[in-house]
Amino acid sequence: MVIIPKITAVSYLNTIPFVYGLKHADSLRAELLLAPPADCARNYIEGKADIALLPAAVVPQLKETNIITDYCIGAVGAVRTVTVMSNEPISAIKRIWLDPHSRTSVQLCGYLAQHKWHIAPEWLAMSDYKVVDAPQEGDAFLLIGDKVFGYEGRFKYVYDLAVEWRELTSLPFAFAVWVARKGVSYEVVDALQHALTFGVEHIWEAIVELGYTGNDGGITAYEYLTRNIDFILDDEKHKALKKFWDAGLKVTPRSY
Repeated sequence: MVIIPKITAVSYLNTIPFVYGLKHADSLRAELLLAPPADCARNYIEGKADIALLPAAVVPQLKETNIITDYCIGAVGAVRTVTVMSNEPISAIKRIWLDPHSRTSVQLCGYLAQHKWHIAPEWLAMSDYKVVDAPQEGDAFLLIGDKVFGYEGRFKYVYDLAVEWRELTSLPFAFAVWVARKGVSYEVVDALQHALTFGVEHIWEAIVELGYTGNDGGITAYEYLTRNIDFILDDEKHKALKKFWDAGLKVTPRSY
């Protein structure tokens, strides 16, 4: 009996090359489950998937799990879709409302608050995005994913977390990495690698097929995927992850 692996991946614009590659893979039969980053982690932890594109912050907590493939969701410069936005400089911020969709972004925000911005804000869980539309004095908002595009130009200050990390550490960053449970066959991992390569080599086709052409014919999506996102998990990103993990910081927002 052929065992069909279950793969969970992020349902954002930045992953559509991967999704395209998986859908067009000749040598990989798999069941694909798309979800926000935090839900991808939940799917994997609960055993609903054998392979996952997971938020980097989750990986050290997992047992019987290996990082696989040479691919990730990363950034060498500005990532654009992981930002802290506010109407006041970061030094004046008293509260940071945290987007719940990415554990990595939350912990990275905490790392930067301590090591770069030198602030100790109140951390608040953002369960309703309406709070972003009515900012109070001292408020800042961690926003991630495609929704960030809709908030661009609405705040006086925008802090791109990949840029802030780079300025502090001189390293790129990997927000999400591919992992598999121990026991997933080499043949499956190799087929996944080839599928992801195919997808990254066909970004424009992914934009068109998966419906991200938008009002400008796909130009914005293409520029984002080729200028802001770096898909290669190289040695520098491995160094960045080790530095990030070794810090051991944990931000736990309170409900509001």
